[in-house]
Amino acid sequence: MRGFLFSINIMLPKDLQIKNFTYDLPEGRIARYPLPERDLSKLLIYKNQKIEQDIYRNISQHIPPSSLLVFNNAKVIHARLFFHTTTGGKIEIFCLEPAEENTDMASIMSRKESVRWNCLVGRFAKWKEKTLQHKAENFTLTAEIIERSTDAFVIEFTWSPEKLTFAEILDQTGMMPIPPYLKRESEELDLNRYQTLYAKHEGSVAAPTAGLHFTQNIFEELKAKNISRAEVTLHVGAGTFKPVKSETMHEHQMHAEVIDVSTETIQLILHSLQHNIIAVGTTSLRTIETLYWMGVKAKLNPESSLEDLEIKQWDAYDLTCQVSGTWQVSEIIQALIIWMKKNDLQRLICKTKIMIAPPYQLKIAKAIITNFHQPNSTLLLLVAALVGDEWKNIYNHALENNFRFLSYGDGSLLFCK
Repeated sequence: MRGFLFSINIMLPKDLQIKNFTYDLPEGRIARYPLPERDLSKLLIYKNQKIEQDIYRNISQHIPPSSLLVFNNAKVIHARLFFHTTTGGKIEIFCLEPAEENTDMASIMSRKESVRWNCLVGRFAKWKEKTLQHKAENFTLTAEIIERSTDAFVIEFTWSPEKLTFAEILDQTGMMPIPPYLKRESEELDLNRYQTLYAKHEGSVAAPTAGLHFTQNIFEELKAKNISRAEVTLHVGAGTFKPVKSETMHEHQMHAEVIDVSTETIQLILHSLQHNIIAVGTTSLRTIETLYWMGVKAKLNPESSLEDLEIKQWDAYDLTCQVSGTWQVSEIIQALIIWMKKNDLQRLICKTKIMIAPPYQLKIAKAIITNFHQPNSTLLLLVAALVGDEWKNIYNHALENNFRFLSYGDGSLLFCK
């Protein structure tokens, strides 16, 4: 064993101490690069308190027939932009999220002429001019600081000619924002490998990494076993890498992320509740569990606005006492579908800050496919909510059997305790 701390006592998530969710992760166990083939990564399977090992290529053998796998089809944007001052200083602008209330990422990425984003600025002290310019082959991009907050800047980007979309601007001039813990610059291989094969909707600044292991061959084998597939969108923010620095979770602020889910997908989830629903990645899990709590709000108050339905950090715990013991999950999801029809919505596009941590019990998913996460992270808390204190044995097994960790590392299939 590698020095895990003593077992935790189950308590409310606000009172959880992050020191009880740490472990020793040697630098050498962090996967700096992906394996040559996506589906050759190791796969740890945890079910009925037993641990097995395999590779992703054989994952269909470990998933019950008629299951539904839920994937996050978010696409990573080239969020890192570089500018030079008139004196030659180099400044990096990292696009975090749009600086407006509009949550429709597709419309923002298709914007022309100008757009405002919340950004991090590297080497800000060198930024003396009012604006910075980046001259590309077929356009000029200008950046201007509009506002400064505690931990970010609102930057207005304008460009000429105006016929290009912001997505096209980023594709042509930005760099792929690989995770900081890889401690290297992004390379040509990252353009392909830090993107899932099924990525569709641009807006994420980090990949839904559990999906990086899936290949067309795996999808064909899943289909042959009558395992269905659904897609949701959660635009992953840079907050996914944010460590918990407070002593207890009460002081930690969860980052808001935008989900985008169609009525058709919600109907598919509703009809699959009698089978195993398995989330591919923490972002997919957070999305479908968000749908449940949105349904609770819609059932409690059918006149709610979309803003009213958005899930805040502690809603899943504060609302628990209001959920009738006779309500079925299917009733709650149906209430959400009814609310959408009443409001003439074909897609739910809104923000979620859902915190999944012990003693949370999953409402929709029965299992998760996920990578191995950083110590002291909300992602590790999420894993602990699924498997309880067994997360320590699972992570010990991975460490002792040469599993590779974090975004480009190996992964696991974890069935709930």
